[in-house]
Amino acid sequence: MAPVRFGLFLPQGWILDLVDIEDPIEQYETMSRVAQTAERLGFDSIWLFDHFHTYFKPVLETTFECWTSTAALARDTSRIRLGQMVTCNGYRNPALMAKMASTVDVLSHGRLDFGIGAGWYEHEYLAYGYDFPPTPGERLRMLGEALQVIRAMWTDPYASFEGNYYKVSGAINEPKGVQKPHPPIWIGGSGEKVTLKLAAQYGDATNFGGHVTDMSWYTHKLDVVRAHCEGFGRDPDALIRSTNVETTLLRAGDDAVALTERYRRGQSLEEYKTHAVVGGPQEVIDTYGRLIDAGMNYIVVSDVPGLATTDILEYLAAEVLPAFR
Repeated sequence: MAPVRFGLFLPQGWILDLVDIEDPIEQYETMSRVAQTAERLGFDSIWLFDHFHTYFKPVLETTFECWTSTAALARDTSRIRLGQMVTCNGYRNPALMAKMASTVDVLSHGRLDFGIGAGWYEHEYLAYGYDFPPTPGERLRMLGEALQVIRAMWTDPYASFEGNYYKVSGAINEPKGVQKPHPPIWIGGSGEKVTLKLAAQYGDATNFGGHVTDMSWYTHKLDVVRAHCEGFGRDPDALIRSTNVETTLLRAGDDAVALTERYRRGQSLEEYKTHAVVGGPQEVIDTYGRLIDAGMNYIVVSDVPGLATTDILEYLAAEVLPAFR
């Protein structure tokens, strides 16, 4: 069995993790320093959100745009893989998105993980003037067509597709990227009838999570993925099985309530701990271990208080990651 891999969400502003830094240049340089530190410490990948406004309510604070930041980070780093968790399909035409991703794959010398999902953050759509399809079903149908457009742009000399939502007619996309047959496609979401089916049909990785106290939730979702893969004649073990884990790693003397206040979004600490791990190194190791035992093989660490200073990242790499290496 292959060893588990680890990714890290960078401080990007979306979850108010850059508000203690005033200068936007220093905010970006902080994000870049964390990326370079993660690379040095042996993380397998770094990840960005694809959002325009802060969460869980929009305020006048920095949120760096996902794809331009990915391109910049591709040049700021040299070995670590780069991804989006996940690109919102509704924010960019899929043919253009495929072109952008191909370019980033070249800029990074073949290190792109292409994450995509159906989209959900309604107020962002409306604020930026995008139509918001009112039902998840319609957004998922759009995602299904977009995935076909993107794969055609990455593999066909002249991409053509005509659906209900998207159309391309002999589109040329050169260069197509470095990785063959194309950059890995990570599909985010846990919907059993459509999202996980799309992951089984078109994806190289699936990403879902948020229930760290209930491992049966993960095993059930993986059973669904397995059944969909078998329906398409695919080996389910060929799919990366990833989950994001909000992680507050405590050191001696840390106040868990104070550290997590910004991330709990009005929840009590106990409520927050139903979908996040808050504790010392052994508690974090145990939680990650249970996820791995449930069948997940890629942990993406997110919502880490204090990450902008990189000290906590050094502590995580020293005290937690060696248990899985």
